[in-house]
Amino acid sequence: MECIPFGVPRLDGIIGGGAPPGNVVLLAGESGAGAREFLYTSVTMNGLAHADEELFDLHYGSLDESASPPPEIHYVSFTSGESYLHREMSYTMDDEIVDAATEYIDFHDLSSEYFQLSAIPREWYLGQTTTLDDLGSRHNRESVLNALGTTLSEYAPGNLVVIDSVTDLIAGISDEMTWSDIAMVMKGLATASHRWGGLILVLVSTEALSDTQLGLLKGAADGTLMFSWESGGSKRARTMVVQEFRGVLSQLESENIVQFETEINESGLDVSDVRKIR
Repeated sequence: MECIPFGVPRLDGIIGGGAPPGNVVLLAGESGAGAREFLYTSVTMNGLAHADEELFDLHYGSLDESASPPPEIHYVSFTSGESYLHREMSYTMDDEIVDAATEYIDFHDLSSEYFQLSAIPREWYLGQTTTLDDLGSRHNRESVLNALGTTLSEYAPGNLVVIDSVTDLIAGISDEMTWSDIAMVMKGLATASHRWGGLILVLVSTEALSDTQLGLLKGAADGTLMFSWESGGSKRARTMVVQEFRGVLSQLESENIVQFETEINESGLDVSDVRKIR
């Protein structure tokens, strides 16, 4: 693979087909500004490329000659299972696209590891009541960060993996999982991804982070896509800025592109306009 398509047609077209393999890309943004929709679009379009060539051509178009969809697409969530995520993606894209694409997306639900030491009743996230045996064994279970590491080691090499989301990990900070642990995992992930090839997308809400924490995450990633709302008169627009992305940012700078305006339609998120240096 020379590059892996993000699944966002006009963006991929501008940057020569997609992202170079071996990268961790941070999708960071304000609520509703497009980061999550970008994540959904990426997994769905790459899945659709395998599932239905005709439907893919209709909603995405032709791939760049240097781009190849990854052989596998993996969606890692700390709080949600496949049925919930399928429904959420259907709110963003056409049902026909989501139904076809999810046949080629492997969902990994880590909610059991994430919630196990919390006060949340087990039946809320597993549909089962807590038993005495569960109480006795809960401290012997794998931690959520260990479970994440195991999942990535097995499935990330050569593939597209999305992590939804670092915001959930920050909400779960405790004696068992500190901010330093999360930051260290991100650092290690960036190191491993260069050896694995493939592409890893990591979602995070900027509203849950301090400037220092966001800076550490950006520093650990190979590239950062920042999503925000911008107001002009009575209208609001979603915008995206590409930051610190080797192999991609240089192409945008050569075109003097500083910011994208984005739109969400039945095919997911796409670039609707670009803003250039004048």
